Amino acid sequence: MVFQRCFIASGLIAFFALGCSSGANSSIKNTTQLVQESNVAQLFIEAKATQNAEDFFDQGNNLLDGQRYEYAIKAYDKAIAIKVESSEAWINRGIALTSLQRYKDAIASYDTAIAINPDKDEAWYNRGIALTSLQRYKDAIASYDKAIAIKPQKYEALINRGIALTKLHRYKDAIASYDRAIGIKEDLHQAYYNKACSYALQSNLELAIENLDKAIKLVPDKYKKLAKTDPDFTKVRSQKRFQELLQ
Repeated sequence: MVFQRCFIASGLIAFFALGCSSGANSSIKNTTQLVQESNVAQLFIEAKATQNAEDFFDQGNNLLDGQRYEYAIKAYDKAIAIKVESSEAWINRGIALTSLQRYKDAIASYDTAIAINPDKDEAWYNRGIALTSLQRYKDAIASYDKAIAIKPQKYEALINRGIALTKLHRYKDAIASYDRAIGIKEDLHQAYYNKACSYALQSNLELAIENLDKAIKLVPDKYKKLAKTDPDFTKVRSQKRFQELLQ
């Protein structure tokens, strides 16, 4: 089977600086003015801190893109130290941890993001990936379901949900999940390939070939090569029609 990898959350941290009115002569009005000026000074301090948090967040993203995961985590930690409520930083920190196979730490990072903002589909989706990596398939499905409930068109979650269902030998449900993904995006070669795997695991040669053929037509070299060694096709690999498809 083929897996949909991590989704890097993107987001900008916005800040606002407010001005104050002109000075007045009375002592009461001057006091009010001083309070306002103090507030403005504080707002600019907070704005500067927020800007620094954004800089560290961007730095972390660049390091993550460059696969420098340890350094990315340090950058996200700095962003979080300034702006602890940044769900985006917690999500991307989790992705870096997942990339280092520190799955339990990654889940903790995603859980913090979810506590801050339960409607972040990226947090639920990437949490599902970490849980799948730990072979906690039922929990992974629950996370993918949350992501899909927030963003019904999230075909990546439907594909990975199908993989988790396949691991639990729930082939019918897995195929239904892949079909939902294909209904969203017709040329999803990963979904066709994974459907082929699910059918092959059930020794259904006809439908395994039909779906593998669709995947191969979309990305020929990749899936011909992959299907030759993928253990999911063990039950049908010796069949002549299957062998002919991989020629």
